Amino acid sequence: MAGMFDTVSGMKKGYDIDEVDDFFQHAREVYEGVASEPLTHRDIHTCVFDVIRKGYDTDQVDAALNRLENAFVAREKQLILTQRGPEAWSATLNERAQTLYPRLGRPRGERFAHPKGSGYSIEEVDNLCANLVKFFDGKLRVTASELRAITFGAARGKNAYEEASVDAFMARAIEVLLGVE
Repeated sequence: MAGMFDTVSGMKKGYDIDEVDDFFQHAREVYEGVASEPLTHRDIHTCVFDVIRKGYDTDQVDAALNRLENAFVAREKQLILTQRGPEAWSATLNERAQTLYPRLGRPRGERFAHPKGSGYSIEEVDNLCANLVKFFDGKLRVTASELRAITFGAARGKNAYEEASVDAFMARAIEVLLGVE
């Protein structure tokens, strides 16, 4: 699988080639049913690679990860539709979406924990949450691609939300949106 992506020039940094190649090889084996270890769309969404000189182009790898995540969600959807029918897929999406509602119902500034150091801008995260509420109310169109493209500004202390919690929330929101797209 070596050489899947372009590498960056010597002075730039990119993703560790061996880590990326190993991950995509494992993903291929899981997708084809050869590997016994599980791999989910959430694992794909949250994977992290070391950044090194002369590594793989990060934009290319990130785009491939998005396509891979899409493929895993589509495969899961097809499997559920085939085995249990459209009602089961709707129930699955509804269950996943409901895990987002408690945070969306919290007041602005109180949706996630505040870090001791730096984190994501409360205002920006809360604006995204407001848009998700509008999406679930049928008043705004939001796509998984739009969520993936969001980069929250940095903030500190009481002006910030803890990054890991927001990232996990975003992964679930993307999962739900992929399921309805």
